[in-house]
Amino acid sequence: MTGRPGLLEVNGLMISQNAEPLMRLTWTDPVTGAHGYLVVHSLVSGMATGGTRMRAGCTMGEVEDLARGMANKTATFNLPVGGAKGGLDFDPKDPRAFGVLTRFCEFLRPWLDSRWVTAEDLGVPQHLIDSVFEKLGLEQSYHAAIGRSADPARTLRRVQAGLNAPVPGGLLLGDVIGGYGVAQACLGAASAWGWTAPETTVAIQGIGTMGGGAAWYLHEAGVKVVAVADAAGTLYDPEGLDVPALLELRDRFGEVDRSQLPEGVRLLPRDAVVSTDCDILVPAAISYALRVDNENLVKATVVVEAANAATTPEAEASLSARGVAVIPDFVANAGAAAWAWWLLLGEVGADPADSFLRLRTEMQSKVALLLAEWNLDRVPPRVTGLQLAETTRSARAEEAMAEDGAPALLIP
Repeated sequence: MTGRPGLLEVNGLMISQNAEPLMRLTWTDPVTGAHGYLVVHSLVSGMATGGTRMRAGCTMGEVEDLARGMANKTATFNLPVGGAKGGLDFDPKDPRAFGVLTRFCEFLRPWLDSRWVTAEDLGVPQHLIDSVFEKLGLEQSYHAAIGRSADPARTLRRVQAGLNAPVPGGLLLGDVIGGYGVAQACLGAASAWGWTAPETTVAIQGIGTMGGGAAWYLHEAGVKVVAVADAAGTLYDPEGLDVPALLELRDRFGEVDRSQLPEGVRLLPRDAVVSTDCDILVPAAISYALRVDNENLVKATVVVEAANAATTPEAEASLSARGVAVIPDFVANAGAAAWAWWLLLGEVGADPADSFLRLRTEMQSKVALLLAEWNLDRVPPRVTGLQLAETTRSARAEEAMAEDGAPALLIP
């Protein structure tokens, strides 16, 4: 698997990755000097969707990769919207973080009013971004889409009811749906190899919103989660961790209190999670977690990218060459984005069972397709996924030509 910007070559087949975005914007915070970025990769019906992240060291290149991934997510799941991403180079633990995020959103209000639907991402939980929108008089981070509804007040009520629907475990649907989708991607991978849940082992890097949700639902399904890692290190138990107990010990930054760990949990270095002896490795924390300098440590049969851009192209090529399948982020972690738009479009509501059924069905079917091509002809899952996305884009283009312009986005 080789390539250059915009194209991916596999066995002589060139697959477009649509590398060049429509717009790159850099913002400088007048108070702290922090830099923020918005990349709009594509517009569909005049709109783009993608979360806003905050971390020290965030770069324009990173945000551009993430925006490209969002465009592939929306196409793969046939969502009527393009892809974008926001990013802030700032420590989310800094007490000035809320002010930085607020000023960033205030500066980008023209986009947030009518073009860009944003949401949570690394370092920015949904309740925080919603607090910023409320402060700016925009009510909720899906504001741009809600404003296009025939009845915005009714759509807002539907969105809030869905986000705040209680689920088992004392959490809310909006907080767990992304992790649930990752868990379903893992279960789909297990099914492709004929593994039962109790004999499947998983290691998860990151135990925040996405990694924690994935761990919870994998544990509920009977899968052995043998390792999880947070910023302080890796927690390991070859017999399977007590996931609910660990989640109870998390702070708001997704770090586990080591003073109250269940008996039998071993403390390992943070990077040890990558080399865990397991069936499935789930990088669910930072981008570029798997690189050329550590991919050779991976012992798993399959990598499920819960984090955006979790694997560098070079590392993915090496993993594929030695028989490790990589389920790409624009499939594996697309659950939250897909569900948000199903909710906006009225295709699911406040009943979590409906949302779980829809996401489980779509995620497992896509993973099955990707791994069927991998197991049959060793076609990398990313290639098959990109082919799905290109098919959707072509269909959209034909539809737009038939209607003499971009089709309207109708939100009930």
